Amino acid sequence: SILESADQHVEKDVLIPQIMRDRAKELCSDKVQAFTKCCQETGVLMVVKCRQENAALKDCLVGYYSDPSFYEECKAEYLKQREEYRATGIKKKRQKFTQNV
Repeated sequence: SILESADQHVEKDVLIPQIMRDRAKELCSDKVQAFTKCCQETGVLMVVKCRQENAALKDCLVGYYSDPSFYEECKAEYLKQREEYRATGIKKKRQKFTQNV
């Protein structure tokens, strides 16, 4: 049906990529923190001064986004969440994958 294909489109193009973004940010958290710290310390010059941190962060994130096995992991997580939601009607909060040190 049209509704089902629209749902699949949203899952494939919105919901799974959202999980990928969240997980990649967690897995690249050291680079996220380095870039954030640089921006906070630099202010308006951050575009120039934080290029290296920005490039490292981008490389880390894109590395995950372009990894087919990472996509499959995130898709499996999404399907598990969807199954639990359909069974219970309760939307679970995502758990963090990395420990905050």
